[in-house]
Amino acid sequence: MPSQENHPITDLGTLKALAHPLRMQLYRGLCVARTATASQLAEQVEEAVSLVSYHLRKLAEHGLVEQAEPQSADGRERWWQPSSNGVSIRDENFRDAPERAAAHLAATRLFHEQRADMYRRYLDERPTWGPEWNSAAPDNESLLRLTPADLSELGEELLALARKYDERGRAAEAAGDTEGRENVALHVYGFPFRV
Repeated sequence: MPSQENHPITDLGTLKALAHPLRMQLYRGLCVARTATASQLAEQVEEAVSLVSYHLRKLAEHGLVEQAEPQSADGRERWWQPSSNGVSIRDENFRDAPERAAAHLAATRLFHEQRADMYRRYLDERPTWGPEWNSAAPDNESLLRLTPADLSELGEELLALARKYDERGRAAEAAGDTEGRENVALHVYGFPFRV
């Protein structure tokens, strides 16, 4: 199991390590699987095992993933797991210098592009999910009048609510209640805009 609740990323090296398209895919895949080998992840991302192993080692160098207990009797397999239950990357940790701000912006764009790709893939595959999942999947937009403090508080409350549902789902799954349970991505964006 991951050793900490959340891994705050505050240094440029770790941000750059994660802000690589394949590494972010591997990190996300490992968070979903909880534990996996380079071979298993290589199948998911359709890349060579040697390349995946290299990128997993780079993520490990920055404390984002770690070796996991072997899940099989094959001692040659190296198992990996995330070193925490997630990462947090905050703007205030990268705005002190132009290079840091530019790296944060580039990473944020990559993460959002990958999330948009995930959602587009869901839309393309929507007919295969059936009416129950399609009715349950929220797709809404709220246009609010808030202060920065209001938006920050709203973000924290939404994160706490998502954690509550994640903990409930993981506990149910650990108790054997797996019927109908799938991986679900919840993307929440809150940002100011002017018309």
